[in-house]
Amino acid sequence: MTVTATLELSIAPESADVAHSVIHEVLAATRAFAGNQGVEVLVDVTNPLHIVVLERWESLEADAAYRAWRAGDGASNLGTVLAGPPVLTVLTTSE
Repeated sequence: MTVTATLELSIAPESADVAHSVIHEVLAATRAFAGNQGVEVLVDVTNPLHIVVLERWESLEADAAYRAWRAGDGASNLGTVLAGPPVLTVLTTSE
């Protein structure tokens, strides 16, 4: 079963000029991770410090393996540009 994950990010104002390059650097590894079917970065038109990362995964297992990797050896510097913790939501398509 394919899954879609959204990662809602609130960028710290003092990091606004470097945040997009940090995000895109981090997402290069996400795109290369086994089971990833695509990643999009969506920027709020009324608040450019509000970003939603839309990820597509081939299965719940692939998504879980990615999350475990990010929590360990694949930890990134994404937190250095955030105003608070990201909000992750994992979704499936309703039948």
